[in-house]
Amino acid sequence: MIKKIKEVYENKDFFDRIVDIAAVMPVVNEIITEVKNRGDEALREYTGKFDGVKLKEIEVRKEEIEDAKRSVDENTLRCIEETSVAIRNFHYRQKRRAWIEEFEEGVFIGEKYVPFDVVGAYVPASYFSTAMMCVIPAKIAGVREMVVCTPPGQDGYVDTLTLVAAELAGATRIFKLGGAQAIAALAFGTETIPKVQKVVGPGNVYVTAAKMAVREEGVEIDFPAGPSEILIIGDETANPAFIAADMLAQAEHGVKSKAVLLTDSERIAAEVEDEILAQGGKEEVSQNWILIGDSMDECIEFANEYAPEHLEIMVKEPVEVLKRIKNAGSVFVGNYSPVAAGDYATGANHVLPTAGYARLFSGLDVDHFMHRMTIQWLDKEGLEKIKDIVVSLSKAEGMEKHARSIEVRF
Repeated sequence: MIKKIKEVYENKDFFDRIVDIAAVMPVVNEIITEVKNRGDEALREYTGKFDGVKLKEIEVRKEEIEDAKRSVDENTLRCIEETSVAIRNFHYRQKRRAWIEEFEEGVFIGEKYVPFDVVGAYVPASYFSTAMMCVIPAKIAGVREMVVCTPPGQDGYVDTLTLVAAELAGATRIFKLGGAQAIAALAFGTETIPKVQKVVGPGNVYVTAAKMAVREEGVEIDFPAGPSEILIIGDETANPAFIAADMLAQAEHGVKSKAVLLTDSERIAAEVEDEILAQGGKEEVSQNWILIGDSMDECIEFANEYAPEHLEIMVKEPVEVLKRIKNAGSVFVGNYSPVAAGDYATGANHVLPTAGYARLFSGLDVDHFMHRMTIQWLDKEGLEKIKDIVVSLSKAEGMEKHARSIEVRF
């Protein structure tokens, strides 16, 4: 679908990528209430209803994990291990260190970073790479217990690669649960599932709605995450076959996923459309939008307003474009930086804000798994140096007892 950028600004549906939370919230609230009131009994009931599975055990047994590890071929296991190393290397660079410095003689200030004790991760069925993306930064942060919920297959077992990846990443417990019921179980705890302090990870509209609902009841989440999306900025020098392949890759995430090309070249627009038809077929065209701008400036302005989950830059001067990007979950620069490379091998996190939330949130990182405390440490001489300021400002605000708490020390 080729259009001018100006035409799309008039199309509210194009920018309205928020999944219909309101439509599913009544069902989600009912599920949350039932799980809070009936615990494991409700979890078994909903798993049977939605997943078609009659659970014998909610938690994955150690024997199941060992069987899964034995069943994975050596090459796949090697690739998972190499990816886990890349994820660790990337996220180790994010870890903050406590610090304390002497502000002036006798006055020390600093910060301390404290990991959460228990965090829950939701991993969609068979998305084993997401298990690593959620668990590894948590363990680097120092989270003591990392609990994973992921839907079982119809045979009652969790996807083999998900078990292997989660265990390798450092998950402490894994449960056979999906949907809103999994989020409710993590948020409030049951006889089997521990109550967590925070829930992270992507999911469908029911999972997203449940995360937003439990946040209102005091359980923190990472950010809302809806259908996956990509936006590509390409100029006359871009490779149409590469662009089409990357846009079509989004279709694998489901019919709600959207791919957008922004270009100032009518030739590139036409050739990419031809490539999409050649590589994917007519059935996938509806998920792909090709937008032509009058200039690269217009394309960049549109990209910042759209705030995509994934942004690819395929232009002659990519650094100049990158400098002007303000809003994106993760950026991929150059003709040989497809999103798939980030999904599986570079180590950067692929759990990212969607639907324009990249204007407000960063992708999942080590900071999501800890909180910060500030530190002030003064000796008598240090306090004496600033006491006149504190006393004066306290009194100016009408806080006489604040002032007195300083004066009493001298």
